Amino acid sequence: MSLTTPSLSGHLNKWFDSDFNFHHLYPLYIRELAQKHWTPLKVAQKASDFLAAKSGAKILDIGSGPGKFCLSGAYYNPAANFYGIEQRNDLVFYATTAKEMLGLSNVTFIHANLLELDFREYDHFYFFNSFYENLPGTQKIDNKLSYSRSLYNSYNRYLCDQLKKMPAGTRLATYHCSEEEVPGGYHLVGTEIDHLLSFWIKV
Repeated sequence: MSLTTPSLSGHLNKWFDSDFNFHHLYPLYIRELAQKHWTPLKVAQKASDFLAAKSGAKILDIGSGPGKFCLSGAYYNPAANFYGIEQRNDLVFYATTAKEMLGLSNVTFIHANLLELDFREYDHFYFFNSFYENLPGTQKIDNKLSYSRSLYNSYNRYLCDQLKKMPAGTRLATYHCSEEEVPGGYHLVGTEIDHLLSFWIKV
């Protein structure tokens, strides 16, 4: 399937002038999901700036969708390396296509289930409540997956277990998440965007 985009001439910066511009890296059905499911650029910039505190940091987006957080984080913080894990193959395809269109080399997308991943391969983490769609009555990205409360609980347990294994100094940025979803040992060091974006450091 081909992407509908504005002209590729001009500077990379134009794609990051607005969410509207950025979303035109994707086909229409992806753009229509953006307001509910994809990270706004202003959130991505603040979160990635916090996570990329040191040059060479390996930052993982947990449930990366079409790659918006990783791509924008890589643009705003070129000295860091961004990784996104996503279980939907079509979203990984569009994320990879957008990466190639933007020419960003510090981004990697992984097509896999979260339960297959060892967090210790990464330094810091971004989480935009990607398990929420498993709960009854929530808006789904698509109908290609099975959804259940038990899956929601399994993913949250795995996330907490993996985060607990990380060393002191590990950074976590959460968006639209409650404090109860963050394991003990992570200290809240700040919030932004009407307290919807939270910054944590493991002590």
